[in-house]
Amino acid sequence: MKNRLLHFIVLITVQLGFAQNNFLWQGYFSYNEIMDLSESSTTIYAASENALFFKNIITSQIKTTNTVDGLSGQTISSLHYSAVFNKTLVGYENGLMIVINEIDGSMLNVVDIINKQLPPNTKKINHFMEFEGIVYVSCDFGIVQFNLATLQFGDTYFIGDNGAEISISQTTIYNGSIYAASNTGIRKAAISNKNLVDYKQWEVIAAGRWSGIATFGTDLFAVNAAGYLYKYDSNANAFLQYATLAQPSLDMRATANYLVVTTSNTIYVYDKQMALVRQINTNQITESNPSFTCATIIGETIFIGTKEDGMISTTISVASVFENTMPSGPTRNNIFALQATSNSLWAVYGDYSEIYNPYPLDSYGISKFSAKGWLNIPYEKVLGAKSLVRIIVNPTNENEVYIGSSYSGLLKIENDMPSVLFNQKNSGLEQISFIPNYFNDVRINGAVFDKSGNLWVNNSLVNNGIKVLKVDGVWQSFSTKPILIDPEKCSYGRMTVDKNGTKWLTTNRDGVIGFNENNNKFKKITSGPDAGNLPIADARVVAVDAKNQLWIGTTKGLRVLSNVGNFLSDDQLTANPIIILEDNLAQELLYEQFITDIVVDGANNKWIGTADSGVFLVSPNGQETKYHFTTSNSPLPSNVINDIDINSVTGEVFIATAKGLVSFKGVSTAANDDLSNAYVYPNPVRPEYQGTVKISGLLDKANIKITDIEGNLVYETISEGGTIEWDTTAFGKYKVASGVYMIFISAQDGVETKVKKVMIIR
Repeated sequence: MKNRLLHFIVLITVQLGFAQNNFLWQGYFSYNEIMDLSESSTTIYAASENALFFKNIITSQIKTTNTVDGLSGQTISSLHYSAVFNKTLVGYENGLMIVINEIDGSMLNVVDIINKQLPPNTKKINHFMEFEGIVYVSCDFGIVQFNLATLQFGDTYFIGDNGAEISISQTTIYNGSIYAASNTGIRKAAISNKNLVDYKQWEVIAAGRWSGIATFGTDLFAVNAAGYLYKYDSNANAFLQYATLAQPSLDMRATANYLVVTTSNTIYVYDKQMALVRQINTNQITESNPSFTCATIIGETIFIGTKEDGMISTTISVASVFENTMPSGPTRNNIFALQATSNSLWAVYGDYSEIYNPYPLDSYGISKFSAKGWLNIPYEKVLGAKSLVRIIVNPTNENEVYIGSSYSGLLKIENDMPSVLFNQKNSGLEQISFIPNYFNDVRINGAVFDKSGNLWVNNSLVNNGIKVLKVDGVWQSFSTKPILIDPEKCSYGRMTVDKNGTKWLTTNRDGVIGFNENNNKFKKITSGPDAGNLPIADARVVAVDAKNQLWIGTTKGLRVLSNVGNFLSDDQLTANPIIILEDNLAQELLYEQFITDIVVDGANNKWIGTADSGVFLVSPNGQETKYHFTTSNSPLPSNVINDIDINSVTGEVFIATAKGLVSFKGVSTAANDDLSNAYVYPNPVRPEYQGTVKISGLLDKANIKITDIEGNLVYETISEGGTIEWDTTAFGKYKVASGVYMIFISAQDGVETKVKKVMIIR
């Protein structure tokens, strides 16, 4: 028991160590949806859905911050930069607040609002207002003080009638009073009052719903939910209507010289005399026609946040042009499917519900990442294909990509350009026929190339559910009536092909089916001890590992078929759970887990994604859980895992979650055919480096010996896959000294050898 507890503690420590070492993780976030902006005299600070970027307007240098750096994967709702304290405050919809020290980049998670005994849906942070070292945090329940010097929360103000919780959208200081715009009116109190926790100290000076309030020069302005701009009359102690907006205001703020009001279609910029010096309408930005979210000004430059087009900059001058200013990234954070090759990564955003319902249909386009950066192919160029849900790259031609749609059929892309949309009109694919009025619904969710270069796809909710596009361009269909109870009500998930050419398909009603066209044979693995032993008939993913085992992920757990070759001999295929020991008790690995993906790496480990529990990395036989990555111990922005794939050359594991894409740089590379490309990195190993030395480009089962310059052995291992790691210790006992170390690599049969060197600097 003590040993298992120690192993658990060590495992958690290792996992937390990995989470803190940025060199192992990489974030690939979208910066298209701008939630808020803040500014200093030289820098614009922008918050996207769950990541930040900062641009120095003098040097044009852009810096990003995301979950890899310590941010939460939750949705950001407010942002504030304090020039006095050189700190950035990030507010979230769930009430979390993160304070970033801009001097050293350190982050402090402040959870006081999250921990308040209030309904979870009332903790959203709407606005930060700084005054004399205190930040007044506007939330959906009231106002909270935060001291920037001590980094501690102070009083909480519940200022509704009889001390009720009310949603505060914004606060400001004007003539010695603090004003709060809320969903039940504008209230004010003397800022010097030491008893502001008493709701009776707050005076209601305007009724109704108010979205913003700001002090500009010597005046006070507010906007209400109906879209009217008001100016405060101190003599009347009331707000008087000043201007009418075309739409309700989403954001209002005062800068040094301008008052900026933002609606979804228009930016209004007023000077100190309240003259409207610039009005920007979305239709003026012809490249994208965006939807605005917020705007601010540094000097004479206007920075505009948008809903889907990132941050746009322009100047006060009407004749100026518009420039898109943001880091490169995918179109959206919620990537549903991805596919990695040795040189690129493809991503799509279409989705479907747990019951494979794609409605409402998505129109998001496609993204590709390569050495050139991100290429985002908009929906307007994908030939009308909606709800794109699965990607398959031709293994013999990376420039040929096929993308399955959960509504429109199969899209072919050649040289990064969509070229053909295969559907019921121009191919062997079929539309749903039994549901009235769904005349164009062609659902393709799984696809795989066989060793002959033929492309196999599954076609849901039709009798002929298996299709193949042969190398010569001819389509062929295969009926699934012999094996499925009711093919026209069967939706398919992922599919794969084994070394014997057997295609394995997951279904939502009949478990897993295997099909081999050479003998026109079907087999089925479904629920029940005599029918395949799956925990449920709803299977989602299948993967064949290096030992020809079929790993099956269902909505209720994991099963493994011991040998795919049994398809050719056994009448009934039976899969079994993996039984592990936890505290000397036998338990089923991933019991009851909704498994979304299984990927086999170069060392035959299994990367397993789940619907709500993050990612598991298990050993080849499943008996050891090497890592369990979640939002609490890693940079994963969400525990909802949509897809996983691995670059077999670099070993980079890409993990698509519901709130962003990250990657883990492990040792998941495939074995090489020879040692000609063996290499060591990093080299040299410098004092500040805290990671491991990786030796890549290996044969499987290669023998690696590492010695010091005098020939003393300090490490020895056998490779599994194409990469091994050395922690720069002498057999785990102590860190080796500075110097040059020799790495001797030999194939299992001893025929091929290689010698490399690595320099370590302590």
